[in-house]
Amino acid sequence: MAVVYRRVRGKKTTKVIASNEGVQDELERRTFQMAATAEVLLLEHRQEGDAEIDIERGDVDWYVILSDERCQQAAMSIEYGRAARIDPETGAEKAAMDGLYILHKASHLPVKRQGGVRF
Repeated sequence: MAVVYRRVRGKKTTKVIASNEGVQDELERRTFQMAATAEVLLLEHRQEGDAEIDIERGDVDWYVILSDERCQQAAMSIEYGRAARIDPETGAEKAAMDGLYILHKASHLPVKRQGGVRF
């Protein structure tokens, strides 16, 4: 019977495995591949705006980020879409928009359409 230790030399076993050079190399490769796919998907739909795909590296993890500095909810609207509404400050009508699901598609996650996010 195998024995699985929770810690190796004072570190959690999962962190030791995740920090392994080969694992980090593969995570980096997959992250760049996902980011490249997301960039292509974003470029196919870009009409205007400042949206971009960024990569961040954490202590152990890697992240692909859809960033749009126009406003707080812009990246979320691009990913998930938005429901139609009237802006209470300006009175302007904001049209509904279907989500593009850029990160979902790039990472091969299932897309669950919900008719737009309400803000």
